[in-house]
Amino acid sequence: MNDTSFLSLPGDRHLAYHLTEGALPGVIFMGGFKSDMNGAKAMALEAFCKARGQRFLRFDYTGHGESSGDFTKGSIGAWRQDALDIFDHFAAEKNILVGSSMGAWLMLLVALERPEKIAGLVGIASAPDFTEKLVWEAFTPAQQKQLIEEGQVLIPDCCGSAPYPITRELIEDGRKHLLLDKDIPIAVPVRLIHGTKDADVPWQISVTLMERLASNDISLKLIKNGDHRLSQPEQLNGICEVVERLLSS
Repeated sequence: MNDTSFLSLPGDRHLAYHLTEGALPGVIFMGGFKSDMNGAKAMALEAFCKARGQRFLRFDYTGHGESSGDFTKGSIGAWRQDALDIFDHFAAEKNILVGSSMGAWLMLLVALERPEKIAGLVGIASAPDFTEKLVWEAFTPAQQKQLIEEGQVLIPDCCGSAPYPITRELIEDGRKHLLLDKDIPIAVPVRLIHGTKDADVPWQISVTLMERLASNDISLKLIKNGDHRLSQPEQLNGICEVVERLLSS
């Protein structure tokens, strides 16, 4: 594996990234909540892009992976800024953004800010608005009260690791970036992929996203019995095939 590079930014932020030069459009992968750029999907896409000589970029948000910062102090707005900073420094003239889970939310926010450089979008188990729809609204009244009064609530990790905090800042800031309550003026080709057995982000959210997007070139691929990760070999191959078809078009 190549050595990790770092983008140094104001506020003592140091964002870890790997950039592979190649043909355009470039492919940029945006990972999920508590994930990092060394996950199965990011690495599969990197190998795919290297094999076809395509430009590829993966990176870690603040408080994730090898980047600096405290995860518990993060927010959608802060991670959106990370994604924009990485994009502004390294994006090609045209790019296909691939977002996984929370990364699909950030992908959409970046596309809204930099539409002239977006050639297409691929959302994998897309989770726009998850802080409101899947966290706050799923909390019990007692948990909501605790969050407001104490500033955080510990919730179990789905992978069996130690519980982690959901902060009041994460929820309140997330409300500034909600997308699914209105039409989303993104008109580029969009490909959505979602597992029907996703226990973390229901596939119906991808249906709502498809309906909200302005694009007329949009499709949703449902993976029967697929979970949230979609990291089995055949699923990774399927994701790469979707990206390849989008690149070829």
